[in-house]
Amino acid sequence: MQAVAKSKKNITRDLVETALLIALVFIATRFINIRLPIASSGGLVHLGNTMLFISAIVFGKKKGAIAGGFGMALFDLLSEWAIWAPFTFIVRGVMGYIIGSIAWSNDKNGNSKIANIVGITISGIWMIFGYYITEVILYGNHIKAIASIPGNITQIVIGIVIGVPAAKVLKRYIK
Repeated sequence: MQAVAKSKKNITRDLVETALLIALVFIATRFINIRLPIASSGGLVHLGNTMLFISAIVFGKKKGAIAGGFGMALFDLLSEWAIWAPFTFIVRGVMGYIIGSIAWSNDKNGNSKIANIVGITISGIWMIFGYYITEVILYGNHIKAIASIPGNITQIVIGIVIGVPAAKVLKRYIK
């Protein structure tokens, strides 16, 4: 009976943590952003990536994927970018999975600064590719898709600069 109670407690904790991570990614995307004047699609540079990176590094690939996919797709659905939501769900979910997989590989558990940066960099390459293809599909234009790459790179760099140190601090307090 005690094992069942402990199992339910763990499930409840996982659900609450995951819901909070989704909310944090959404809030950081929605309220901490700058609209890019150069992107023809009206793209954003936002701190949602930073929260996605932190989620995956601190909690692993599963929660990172869920937080990134649902948090940013929810933002799209509740903004003028609703058409992007299915693409965002996939691109950002895979990003979280990639980061978490690399950060937690070989018993690193998100504690290796180098593995965390490598994970973010590889996921960033995926993001640039994924959103390039998305823009070609949505707009039918390779030039518009290329114009969004500098903003995507900016988000990745900002995410590394803020997210990696913040994740290191949070790892000390979250067990």
